[in-house]
Amino acid sequence: MTEIDSQAIVSPSAKLGKGVRVGACAVVGDEVELGDGCILEPHAVVKGPSTFGRDNHFHSFSIVGGDPQDLTYTGQRVKLEVGDANEFREFCTVHRGTIKGGGVTCVGSHSLIMAYAHVGHDCVIGNRVILINGAQLAGHIVVEDYATISSFCLLHQFVRIGSHAYLGAGTVITQDVPPFSMVVGPRETRCYGINKVGLERHGFSPERIQTIEQAYRYLLRSKLNTSQAIEKMRGTLSHSGDVLTLIRFIESVGDRGLTK
Repeated sequence: MTEIDSQAIVSPSAKLGKGVRVGACAVVGDEVELGDGCILEPHAVVKGPSTFGRDNHFHSFSIVGGDPQDLTYTGQRVKLEVGDANEFREFCTVHRGTIKGGGVTCVGSHSLIMAYAHVGHDCVIGNRVILINGAQLAGHIVVEDYATISSFCLLHQFVRIGSHAYLGAGTVITQDVPPFSMVVGPRETRCYGINKVGLERHGFSPERIQTIEQAYRYLLRSKLNTSQAIEKMRGTLSHSGDVLTLIRFIESVGDRGLTK
């Protein structure tokens, strides 16, 4: 049995299958077709023209089927086509196609589009794809089956992601990614010194800050390795509780290592 909350907005031109549930303040726009068992949580929005298969789940504040973000779009009739059993999590966005891109954005079945992820116009997303939080897809991108795009990846328009590929978090993709591969951007994260401004704001005296700076000079700027730097700190700065805190932290570092 279809359930529509009294506070929901459902267009007269929308078509709802059996067992569809539309929560409070959710919106089903013009020319939207929802297959059996679809669920719109409160405040979810689906816009058309768009067609959705069975058992798609739209979480609160997701917007699926919105107008393309393209300067050439001036209201043309363009579409979104979605398969079955996809999860659209909070605040994700999926846009319809553009005339110049064929007029259709496509999403397959059994995919997970996590919070704040974006699928741009004219993209083709396969089956069992995972877009992790904040993944950003420009227009005209193809993502093949079983690919995983990690959080905050940025994908340039027209690239292709092969099946079963994995993109590591924060990776910028400007070229096609082959199937079965694992791709990640360079990891050059390093420690540049102490958070002096933050320490000052939290009431650290100039003397405390100077002592911490000396400890970090041993750790980062001397020719000593980490163990030798700790011994140097113990030999010259052990009067400082802050330095002892630093030493205890370094000595408890696990297998993932220390950022230096």
